[in-house]
Amino acid sequence: MRNNTLLTFLARRPSTTTTQNPNLRWRFFCSPPSSSSTGPNNKLFVGGLSWSMDEKSLKDAFSSFGEVTEVKIVYDRDSGRSRGFGFVNFTKEDDAQVARDAMDGKALLGRPLRVTYALERVRGGHVVVPRLSDSGDANSRYT
Repeated sequence: MRNNTLLTFLARRPSTTTTQNPNLRWRFFCSPPSSSSTGPNNKLFVGGLSWSMDEKSLKDAFSSFGEVTEVKIVYDRDSGRSRGFGFVNFTKEDDAQVARDAMDGKALLGRPLRVTYALERVRGGHVVVPRLSDSGDANSRYT
């Protein structure tokens, strides 16, 4: 309950960005954009993986879209079982974009994949969260 109180306080807290542009009211939750977030993004986040998926199978599934330089599935430290997500790095940004567009929502080993660009991980800092545009409904993606 305490976290909800803190989030309510932060959401109601006036900031200089909300008075200048009301569309930026959540800006204080995000870190400032870095130069790498505007640069090329060759790394894809792949969620919804089957627990039986291995890195070779994941690489094979994405290799048809371009040269894959690295594949990493994240495993639980204690159980050793897949956590159901991983990352695929491409040599070219265009190949990553084509793969993302083609594989997002497709079934692999009986499970639908969620494929997006990977967010930059910063230890000890804020998480960079992409903003939703005002042009579309936030829930339209899930219906």
